[in-house]
Amino acid sequence: MPQQVRRETGMGIEIKTVGIIGAGQMGTGIAHVCAASGLDVRLNDRDAERLDAGLAQIEANLTRQVQKGSLSEDQRRTALERIGVARAYADLGPCDLVIEAATEDEATKRKIFQDLCPSLKPDALVATNTSSISITRLAASTDRPDRFIGIHFMNPVPVMQLVELIRGIATEDPTYESAKAFIGKLGKTSTMSEDFPAFIVNRILLPMINEAIYTLYEGVGSVESIDTAMKLGANHPMGPLQLADFIGLDTCLSVMQVLYEGLADSKYRPCPLLVKYVEAGWLGRKTKRGFYDYRGETPIPTR
Repeated sequence: MPQQVRRETGMGIEIKTVGIIGAGQMGTGIAHVCAASGLDVRLNDRDAERLDAGLAQIEANLTRQVQKGSLSEDQRRTALERIGVARAYADLGPCDLVIEAATEDEATKRKIFQDLCPSLKPDALVATNTSSISITRLAASTDRPDRFIGIHFMNPVPVMQLVELIRGIATEDPTYESAKAFIGKLGKTSTMSEDFPAFIVNRILLPMINEAIYTLYEGVGSVESIDTAMKLGANHPMGPLQLADFIGLDTCLSVMQVLYEGLADSKYRPCPLLVKYVEAGWLGRKTKRGFYDYRGETPIPTR
């Protein structure tokens, strides 16, 4: 078999084709910005219905950008043509970079990487969009920890400017440089975080949200009063409980559990009310109930 040619740009390889595993909100957002930035995309999901729904969502979001004037019709059409479907991991073989954007569960992610890597070319980079889990541990489940990195996009991906890059203990400089150049090509700004639980943004943001939930749990204020206080008193664009619903309460709980277990500090203990909402299946906007009820025309606080 001929040796793979490593395409160098500076210290890293040039990324032209991106594979994305997971056609949920994050995966489709990453596919959207990659295709709109001129990269070829292969989108994978084990659920065929979710994959079809994800493609429809990308088309709807691109159409919305055209209506707003931030994208031309030709750009929309070209972006859609760049997105292909990968029904199996073998279809991701030609990719220069594969980004995992599955559920925030370590066992699920490790299984994905174990099954994925045999299908990839030797010089392909692998990344995870995890918002909290150790990059070093996830990298250890691959055959290429030196070419593994955390690329944490913010939600919603087409709107948010920041992307966190997180190096594992084995991540080599060319991998980091390639990832940094990739983020630059998307027109976004990267910041580098060390591999500590929840990295930078969620290390600060999620404890704030958890404290807001404790404030509700202890009866200090209602949902509406807490969100109003932080919007008008701290100039936040949305209240912390509204933001929790947007992120997904299951994701908020997962991040807090990673912080609590990883740092062994009681200040990161998830609020019992957050646990109760997740147990009830009230996960926020995606289930139409969380700290607000979204089943009507206008969201109504649930407490």
